[in-house]
Amino acid sequence: MNSNVEHSVVYYPDKNPTKWYKNWKFITAIIVIIITVILGAISYYQATHFNANVKINDVEVNGLSAEKALKKLQTIDLKNEVYVGNELILDGNDTQMQFTENDLPEIKELLKKQWTFFPTSKTKSYSIKPSGQDPYRSDVLKPELEQKLISMNQNLTDPKHAHASLVQGEIVVSEGVDGTKYDVAAVLKEYEKHDYTSEIRLNPVHISAVQEDSEIVQNEKQKLQEFLQQTVEYKVQDKVFALKAGDFIKNATLSEDLTVTVDEAYIENIRNKIAEINEAQSTLSKDFTFTTHSGKVISVKGQGYGWALNVEKETEQIFMAFENGETSVTASNIYGNGWSNEGYGYETTVNNGLGNTYAEVSIAEQRIWIYRDGELVLETNVVTGKTTTGENTSPGVWYILFKRTNYTLTGNAVGKGPYAVEVDYWAPFTNSGQGFHDASWRNNWQSNAYIADGSSGCINVTPSMMKAVYDNLTVYQPVIVY
Repeated sequence: MNSNVEHSVVYYPDKNPTKWYKNWKFITAIIVIIITVILGAISYYQATHFNANVKINDVEVNGLSAEKALKKLQTIDLKNEVYVGNELILDGNDTQMQFTENDLPEIKELLKKQWTFFPTSKTKSYSIKPSGQDPYRSDVLKPELEQKLISMNQNLTDPKHAHASLVQGEIVVSEGVDGTKYDVAAVLKEYEKHDYTSEIRLNPVHISAVQEDSEIVQNEKQKLQEFLQQTVEYKVQDKVFALKAGDFIKNATLSEDLTVTVDEAYIENIRNKIAEINEAQSTLSKDFTFTTHSGKVISVKGQGYGWALNVEKETEQIFMAFENGETSVTASNIYGNGWSNEGYGYETTVNNGLGNTYAEVSIAEQRIWIYRDGELVLETNVVTGKTTTGENTSPGVWYILFKRTNYTLTGNAVGKGPYAVEVDYWAPFTNSGQGFHDASWRNNWQSNAYIADGSSGCINVTPSMMKAVYDNLTVYQPVIVY
């Protein structure tokens, strides 16, 4: 083998690993710087300009800075068109948005609010109330809108509210039906809150009908149920009659404040009840059961004395008590045969309505008895009206009208003509002029004198007894003549 054989050698380019790493680091730094610049530019732009599809007061401000957005807003006219639903009901005068430099901070706040790091096309809408005063919408447009709505309502239909009412003794509820009239107050309230945009679009708020299941109707039903159970305690003298509304009233309605209005057709039911009570208790023109001094029970017809209910007025009083929710009523409309149609004896319930203080006159016995608080205080002989001439003292239950001393009696005696006589004491008990008085001119005091020599109708009392009779008589006390 030849030791001089030559060996081949392969040469490669010189590769430096450190140099390669430095090149890529430089390139990466350049890329990062570029990205940073781009991102910084995007961030700056986003921070100083509005995104796409952004509106302020319905004005597009996309791509604008806050300052340019303000200038654009300052140039925009307000059409002041008012829509209710889709209907243009009012076309007001054009005005300008009253934006000033004072509004710039608020616009900048919106700019921050809508900011996103990367641009976005998401729709956003904002509303700003300009700092400048614009009285047109509040002082002119709003009143015009109110009048327009009122005018439109005249041709629209009212809602039919559900109502509870009493019909033939049953509580029924009518159906609630909505109308087409606008709820003016609600529409105006929405107008006041509306955004400051060129077009004013309002919801068509209609007046809603009260429905059957509403709280209002439930309250009405409860009120009527309470009304049907309402009882008026009607007091007549010492008796109380419980009058229940449901027994008399079959039809009634309610006002908005839940006041009951009763159908007057049913007032007849109340009238019949009052008439029934009146017939049972009143004494006017009725016969009184009377026990004489001797213990005999007789019947004497009421004449001047007695009372009755004014049924019409008492009925009205009860009727109003039911409507007004009153629970008790005392009879107060009393009449009779008094001087001014007043009734007497209403306050008296004992002794069959005659009381225990009275004067008893027996024509047959020609004698009187005067009782006070049930005790006999005086009795004496008298002479009554002349029977042969028909001038009899009138039987019946009367009452002392008044009392006088030193009185002149005038009248006409049958067959004798007019007379005028002086008496010391006078106590009349009939409207026709019969009464108790002394008779100093009389000589005949026999028990049968009244037949042919009686008075002209009065009750003659001896002068010696008349003062005692006069002193023991009281005004309004009953006088029972039989």
